[in-house]
Amino acid sequence: MNVPAGLNYTEEHEWIRVEGDEAVVGITDYAQSQLGDIVFVECETVGDELKAGDTFGTIEAVKTVSDLYLPASGEVLEFNEALEDQPELVNKDPYGEGWIVKIKLNDKAELDGLLSADAYKAII
Repeated sequence: MNVPAGLNYTEEHEWIRVEGDEAVVGITDYAQSQLGDIVFVECETVGDELKAGDTFGTIEAVKTVSDLYLPASGEVLEFNEALEDQPELVNKDPYGEGWIVKIKLNDKAELDGLLSADAYKAII
């Protein structure tokens, strides 16, 4: 299972990568493997201010639909529009082209409460 160092993780299997005052969010390699073939990703929260743990969208696989939870508080700036035509990018490249949203972080200190790569590996 691919769990890159340098990212923070949630127990709900999202990852977050900080880029200045913004961050990129997606689901982990473990999560995409458990979901199976992803057929649809939805995010109707662009422009919304959300708290850590709030649902920011859903991801649909052949066998289930799962909520997506924001790892840190902030404004949802952008949805990865490539996923509209190619939701399978989440399966192929969950940490790269398969990212889901970008957010403007409210408080970077919230990241201290998230899991490191090693801690995430321990729970999966």
